[in-house]
Amino acid sequence: MVPADQGGGVMRADLLAEPTAGLDEALAAVDAFDRALTGGLLRPQPAQAAGLAELAGAVAGTPLAARVAEAADRAAAGAAGEDHLVALAAARTALLGSVHDALMTRVVEATGRPHDEEPAPAPGEQPAVNLLAAARSWLCDLARCGWRGIDHEVVSGAAPVVSAMLPDPALRRLATLLDGFAAELAACCPGATLDRVPERRWADLWSRATLLTVPGAAGTPVTATVTGRLLPLGVDVQEHATAVQAQVHAVFEPADGGTPRLVRAGVSVPKPDTVVGAGLWQLLRPHLSLLAAVSEGRSMDLADMPVTAEGDLVWADGHARPGEPADAFATARVALPTATGTATAALDRHPARIAVPVFLEGYTAGQDDGTLTFTVAGHPLAVDTDRVPAAGPLTPEAVAASGACIGLLRWDDGAYRVQPLAVETTVRKKAVAIHAGGWAGGTTDKAGVKAEKAATDAVAVLRERAGKLLRK
Repeated sequence: MVPADQGGGVMRADLLAEPTAGLDEALAAVDAFDRALTGGLLRPQPAQAAGLAELAGAVAGTPLAARVAEAADRAAAGAAGEDHLVALAAARTALLGSVHDALMTRVVEATGRPHDEEPAPAPGEQPAVNLLAAARSWLCDLARCGWRGIDHEVVSGAAPVVSAMLPDPALRRLATLLDGFAAELAACCPGATLDRVPERRWADLWSRATLLTVPGAAGTPVTATVTGRLLPLGVDVQEHATAVQAQVHAVFEPADGGTPRLVRAGVSVPKPDTVVGAGLWQLLRPHLSLLAAVSEGRSMDLADMPVTAEGDLVWADGHARPGEPADAFATARVALPTATGTATAALDRHPARIAVPVFLEGYTAGQDDGTLTFTVAGHPLAVDTDRVPAAGPLTPEAVAASGACIGLLRWDDGAYRVQPLAVETTVRKKAVAIHAGGWAGGTTDKAGVKAEKAATDAVAVLRERAGKLLRK
């Protein structure tokens, strides 16, 4: 399928505005369960029982039907065991997975790019079953007390579990999730005094963590190695008080002349809450040499680099070396339209996980109720400038003044939005490209240098204090 002309872009924004059948009903069932979880499942009220029944009804025509119906009945009676709560988490995850798939079908139609529909392979076995059981027990305690019932005693139950998990690389993914989740909950204790509960977010975190405690659910194995040229498009930075992740989105061109494909290479590290802004790169750089290539505008030559079925490169510096200069906008114009997307693992099928690289140009920037929009061939598309990181030179003002944009197409708050990764704009009558990851490999920019120095000082102080504590 070749997209209709969009003023030089490669996306049909009109298709993104069309309603998706069944989407509202699926999300309503998820919301009903989330409200039940807010009040807790120890002594459910009639409204909570109705929410549980709505969730069960939404999966009535699926293989989950019998197990979820039983779980909903037991939960409504205040007698749900751990297996029942896992079944409810699975039902909620399955519903959001169906929403993800429907939205991605529309994205594929709008971009006109081929997409790999082969399912990701089943994950491998998960070790340390006892630690998984301990994590599941804590999560079930959360579900029984509900978000309104949380207190520091309940939330602190995660600490020993996280401490025991962190030394094991196979459990670090779940440990990081539990650590961040517990920190959020602790900051909001006691739950009874909250003006507003972030129901969808906390239920998302609870459901994902609960399913990750099922042995074998985590850890998608490496399925292949790739050799060829990696052409970076941009960097997505995701920051939490206790962790930060940088994810490079790129087009990979196989050395054998095969079809280009979309891939990602990411790194996640723990962080103190005093390190913010451009200082984040100091924590990330040592673990991913690709960041230097991104800021220098270079490709990377890969040799036998491990890659998962979902297109995530398991980065190892020994399998990569800097290549020739590669302009991200040239990549977006020439290579991106024919790059094949990858399949998504079952547990990752969630609307919030949609992040598809797109290229737009020839649009008109404007405002709609205070939200920046790009009007593409007469159809407005919201721009999510809140996701532009402070760790780079890209600003909302530069995005608003741009004429071309590399971004990630996401779905949030009931609509598709574009998260800018880089823009082409005019500065002092000169055309320039500004990248969100422009400072990833280092910078001479005054603001970036100042932020990095502050981060260096903060990290040095923390290391000195940690050293003193260890010597005592």
